[in-house]
Amino acid sequence: MLEFNHRKTDTMRMRDRGIYLLPNLFTTGALFAGFYAVVQAMNGRFEHAAVAIFIAMVLDGLDGRVARMTHTQSAFGAEYDSLADMVSFGVAPALIIYEFALHDMGKFGWIAAFVYCAGAALRLARFNTQIETVTDKRFFQGLPSPSAAALIAGFVWVMVEYGVSGREVPEIAAVVALFGGLTMVSNLRYYSGKEINLRKSVPFFVILLVVLAFILVSTSPPEVLFGVFVLYGLSGYVDVLMRRFHRKPAA
Repeated sequence: MLEFNHRKTDTMRMRDRGIYLLPNLFTTGALFAGFYAVVQAMNGRFEHAAVAIFIAMVLDGLDGRVARMTHTQSAFGAEYDSLADMVSFGVAPALIIYEFALHDMGKFGWIAAFVYCAGAALRLARFNTQIETVTDKRFFQGLPSPSAAALIAGFVWVMVEYGVSGREVPEIAAVVALFGGLTMVSNLRYYSGKEINLRKSVPFFVILLVVLAFILVSTSPPEVLFGVFVLYGLSGYVDVLMRRFHRKPAA
């Protein structure tokens, strides 16, 4: 009996140390996209860098869902995903916004970029330490790092699309970087969408809305994506105002 329990414990430990290929392929793809964004930003190809951030965001959203759907979650996958997120949604966006618009601002420029990078690191560290204690999984605490990265990438993409040089908008770029970095470490609530079940049947109009969303994005990706993530970034502040507004009559 003791030998059986010992073997069972060893099997569980091996399972905890297991490395599953499928979800980690998506994580590796997200990591590659973040690294590619850094390389393109260093070469002055900011549109390619911005698109790579959005690709990394899509892949990052898939790896966790694939792991849950295929029951291939592992401690290694969680740690690997966090490290990949730091590259793709922390270092890469900070470097992109710095190379695009902040490098001529002197100390304030790289400080603004560092605030964003540090905010992403702190956001990921807080998320990893609180993941087991979160009671309401419908909301994130603070702006998620992929959304903050999409905000940076969307801003750069829109500027490039309209032929606006980064030297013309350094102050706006600094505000975007600081807003993203500070909002990530805030206590604001942001809708997570984790209760959405992809294996559950949905009404026809939901599929119609998805098709319309794809059409809307395809008409003008930079403006639509940037607008969506600006609204999402502001939704946390709107949520605070609404809760305070509804609390006052009760008091």
